[in-house]
Amino acid sequence: MINKIKKTNEEWKPLLTEEQYRITRQAGTERAFTGKYYQNKENGSYHCICCNELLFSSEEKYDSGSGWPSFWQPANARKLEEVKDIGHGMIRVEVRCPACEAHLGHVFEDGPAPTGLRYCINSESLLFNKKND
Repeated sequence: MINKIKKTNEEWKPLLTEEQYRITRQAGTERAFTGKYYQNKENGSYHCICCNELLFSSEEKYDSGSGWPSFWQPANARKLEEVKDIGHGMIRVEVRCPACEAHLGHVFEDGPAPTGLRYCINSESLLFNKKND
């Protein structure tokens, strides 16, 4: 069971940078190939920048060529919130943090086996914790 975190926009604003707020709280998108994690190859875990909820593991990360960090499944097969997104002339599935409902990115059905999914995630919505070997 995930504990839900409820805050107003005014409570989120001082906790995030302007870009993090735009992406996570206003469903923005960073430009492709500009995010700090899209080429990250280090071992570790990816957490929600807003609430530190574990979202993805480096074990499920792959290079999709899209310019955003991509994963074939959430960490521990965690269930992310999915919302139909019909903005920008497209039909997509938005993914949000299950704890605080932060916008993370989108999921597409063109990923690798075994899931066939590509979670295309904004770096600005993530916090990376490097695994100490």
